[in-house]
Amino acid sequence: MTRTVKTETTMPSRRRAAVTGALGLAAVALTAVPAHAKGTVEVTAPRTAAVGKTFTVTAHGDDDAASYLRICLQERSGGQAWHQVTCGAVVERGGAEAQAVAHPKSTHRGPVEFRAVAYGLTGPHDQHPKQWRTSTVATVQVR
Repeated sequence: MTRTVKTETTMPSRRRAAVTGALGLAAVALTAVPAHAKGTVEVTAPRTAAVGKTFTVTAHGDDDAASYLRICLQERSGGQAWHQVTCGAVVERGGAEAQAVAHPKSTHRGPVEFRAVAYGLTGPHDQHPKQWRTSTVATVQVR
């Protein structure tokens, strides 16, 4: 004679399904997150300025991928190429936020554009920094 033993499989199966579902969801969530460093760079400038008057343009930013970081301000007007106005001090990762300040004086009417560029350095005296990030453009109308 054959004896059949009934076992309780519903509860462990539900747990197993819940664990498997949770692990699958976690795996999908981890692959959806990009694996790059976080950082920002921003420029601040007035909307308008008077011809011949000095105004202030500031930039600040950080990036946790660079061991050392430097922020530089660039300017252009009349569709010309970007040229560097000033650069801030080199800062170490985890330290103070990198920043730069310029006090330009425009002698011509019209729009003048500024942007901030973050450069990553391998050391505090790196002679070949790599461009990491560029800010959006801030336009100053000189009147």
